[in-house]
Amino acid sequence: MEAEDKALTPVFEDIHLNCVECGAPFVFTAGEQQFFFDKGLKNAPKRCKPCKTRKNERFNQLLSMMATDGSRPRIQVEVECAECGIQTTVPFLPTQGRPVLCRDCFVRAQVTAQVTTPVTAPACTKPTVKYVPPTAA
Repeated sequence: MEAEDKALTPVFEDIHLNCVECGAPFVFTAGEQQFFFDKGLKNAPKRCKPCKTRKNERFNQLLSMMATDGSRPRIQVEVECAECGIQTTVPFLPTQGRPVLCRDCFVRAQVTAQVTTPVTAPACTKPTVKYVPPTAA
């Protein structure tokens, strides 16, 4: 029975990955992979240990602020505009893979989208049915 369990367990080797936040290379060790496998985790880590620690600290700080007064705090995150490259602040946590624009570029993109996309009323595909009350007999 023990020999069968060993045959089903994959052999892990160290994997070199790059952090999605800082771009630094880090090693996903065989021991960490074994831990992920044992816990049923499917995805490899995206962040190096320092970035993961900072992310968890930000998250815990947000949770503690919400727990103290019940309201959601205003978030201000410093980012670089994807269009013009200037430093700006945004009132949300940016998601991975989506560009973040400064106010001027955002307004410019909205105006461009409105000009290129004509606003038309959607065609109604439902038939119109009139209610006719029953007549008294």
